[in-house]
Amino acid sequence: MRGNLTNYGDAEFALFLRKAFIKGAGYTDDALERTVVGIVNTGSGFNPCHGNMPQLIEAVKRGIMLAGGLPVEFPTISLHESFSYPTSMFLRNLMSMDTEEMIRALPVDAVVLIGGCDKTVPAQLMGAASAGKPAIQLVTGSMLTGAHRGRRVGACTDCRAFWGSYRGGEIDGAEISEANGNLVGSVGTCSVAGTASTMACLAEAAGIALPGSATPPAVTADRMRTAELTGRRAMEMAEEGLTVDRILTEEAFENALRVLLAVGGSTNAIVHLAAIAGRLGIAVDLDRFDEMSRQTPVLVDLKPVGDHYMEDLHKAGGVPRLLHELRDLLNLDALTVTGRTLGQELDLAQPPFPQSVIRPRTEPVHPVGGIAVLRGNLAPNGAIIKQAAASQDLLEHRGRAVVFEDSADLATRIDDEDLDVAPDDVLVLKNIGPVGAPGMPEAGYIPLPKKLARQGVKDMVRVSDGRMSGTAAGTIVLHVSPEAAVGGALRYVRTGDVVRLSVSERALELEVPDEELRRRAEAAPAVAGETSGRGYRKLYVEQVTQAEEGCDFRFLQAESERGSVPRPQWDRRPAVHGEQQRG
Repeated sequence: MRGNLTNYGDAEFALFLRKAFIKGAGYTDDALERTVVGIVNTGSGFNPCHGNMPQLIEAVKRGIMLAGGLPVEFPTISLHESFSYPTSMFLRNLMSMDTEEMIRALPVDAVVLIGGCDKTVPAQLMGAASAGKPAIQLVTGSMLTGAHRGRRVGACTDCRAFWGSYRGGEIDGAEISEANGNLVGSVGTCSVAGTASTMACLAEAAGIALPGSATPPAVTADRMRTAELTGRRAMEMAEEGLTVDRILTEEAFENALRVLLAVGGSTNAIVHLAAIAGRLGIAVDLDRFDEMSRQTPVLVDLKPVGDHYMEDLHKAGGVPRLLHELRDLLNLDALTVTGRTLGQELDLAQPPFPQSVIRPRTEPVHPVGGIAVLRGNLAPNGAIIKQAAASQDLLEHRGRAVVFEDSADLATRIDDEDLDVAPDDVLVLKNIGPVGAPGMPEAGYIPLPKKLARQGVKDMVRVSDGRMSGTAAGTIVLHVSPEAAVGGALRYVRTGDVVRLSVSERALELEVPDEELRRRAEAAPAVAGETSGRGYRKLYVEQVTQAEEGCDFRFLQAESERGSVPRPQWDRRPAVHGEQQRG
């Protein structure tokens, strides 16, 4: 309780006053002399992903007290995907600032970060990385699956499948209403490899969460035991002074990127990892990430790339089982929150057993990584595609662009029966990037025109400067950079132009002469932030970076650079069997 004293000009008086107030809550001097572990409470009536927060906090407190510490919970912003206007990504950086400053302001010796829904774990790790105190991540866990007319279902991959069937006239209003009540079986995060589950797995792979902690469903005893163990370990980390920067190193981020590819995880994770790493002075190199993708097959049979759900992954052995399959590709001497290295943790892990969710590398779900990086005159700074969830016959495609200027234009025209569009066209949506929207919403999952959906069309090539949910599938090019709003080439695409996608060549090209693009740019120059308004929106538009830098605020990034990940292959020595790989 002696740390971070309020500045009254008299430190002893500040401590006296602090104790006077806290004793009003019934604390004794013995309690106040103990190591204080803060517990970040992100519960909210608007956040069913965090609906088990009271039970988790109780279990974390139990673990802290069993280790001899004093647990104190405190609130921060709570973000849920479906209850965040205009989009949760717009608020992620605000939550990270809230988290960072509360950790700095309060007299905590360590902190347990409890979160789950998509932007929560990234925001918490961004804030904790900047705050510099010992911290450990605890995710809320995934929801249970539901059932619809004898079929197992779960959010939100199946949500999109049902909605697509409804738009295509395959099911009626009565059935879509019935399905709406069956898709979410309990509180918790999405039950597939969406952004929340992806970030949970990456937190564990990076060593900032306990081994085995990513996959227990929200309402299970395993989740509560994990919470107790997390509280106990947080207390030990406080005593050891084990801070975030010692765990989230270049080696740790490489491990996380490797697992992202092997899980077939959310494209959003690239943006989030870039933001977290940026707080520590580490950049994510998209080209080297793409090289890593070519070497890393998808091994986890999990929706939307596969067929299973998160509770199946947990029963199959969870992240430790996946890391066992990837062992020779990992940095085994990366330090984890346990105080042991990743290699040591894998040596202690449960021996492999027969299961069908996590494949051996000889029998992958997809032969290469789930995500590919594209470049070309339409995306000179990069774009990405979730190739493992795309239609394989569309990965090499050349088509006429059908352009929508923004989300409002899309909403107005996409279902117009007079829209001039064919299945071979390329749907292009502008101005949904970090600045343009603002907030880079998950509108990159452009709905298929209803008249084509009714004809049985299931997929088309779609291109935007926005994001899509990790639960979604389709041949969708995302994160085009620079975005349209800041003068990227996407701004000047017109209906009728030809767009060429070649995933094998990693190419995204607009087949328009450079001279014509220059003429278009001169006729309609971009003025970034021209409608920035006031308040937080103004701050956001003026400070947000592009997707490849994590969409963080420039003033929140580390003041000095430590390097980039993945590191060049020649900087790393291949692992020798039975020997730990050096970072």
